[in-house]
Amino acid sequence: MKKTLFTLLLVGASASVASAQVEIGLKVSPSITYLRTESRSEQNFQNDKSKLSIGGGLIVDYFFGENYAFSTGFLLAGKGGTISYRDVASDTNTDLVTRTQKIGLQYLEVPVTVKLYTNDVATDTKIYFQVGGSANVAIASKINGNKFYNDPATSEGETKALKHFIFPDAALLLGAGVEYQVGQSTKLLAGISYHRGLVNLDRYFDKTRGFDGVTIKNNEIALDLGIKF
Repeated sequence: MKKTLFTLLLVGASASVASAQVEIGLKVSPSITYLRTESRSEQNFQNDKSKLSIGGGLIVDYFFGENYAFSTGFLLAGKGGTISYRDVASDTNTDLVTRTQKIGLQYLEVPVTVKLYTNDVATDTKIYFQVGGSANVAIASKINGNKFYNDPATSEGETKALKHFIFPDAALLLGAGVEYQVGQSTKLLAGISYHRGLVNLDRYFDKTRGFDGVTIKNNEIALDLGIKF
């Protein structure tokens, strides 16, 4: 009986410690996104305009030390921007014109990062630094506000916007912010993060149009606002 009671107490204590090591919360991230481009001079791909986006979802911080945590989550993120490039006027007119595409992309995002916390810099307030990356999968796309795109330079008709881009993406993630404890387990957070895309998203200009050397990559600067329970 004593052995059983001791075992139950040990299991309960272990569960309590484990739960204290994990903090779960929700985050919303309004952001400015844009597309980094590279190409040969004849196509002259350029970042033309940035885009206001918003994302958010579940965040999970697993602490493996008092001031160190593995941080992940499951987020929905909006990205994209406007690009410009030179192209022929049509499949029967080889005069060069400048075209623009307003690209909107939605991703499911899984951060894989480490958070480093300072000791309290004020009452119940800590500064954190975040470094790592994220794995992302595109789930929706629009070009010029539409899910289908009719390229004026070809006679192929409409193509699905999502098929213009590869599905997987990865990004370098750097961030910093402040956490403020407002209750026994409740914390508010505010920070800023930079997400630098590492993968060339294009599969239309290269495979369908035959443009050589076109590179399109995501970039995002986000304001992170959240609560942890």
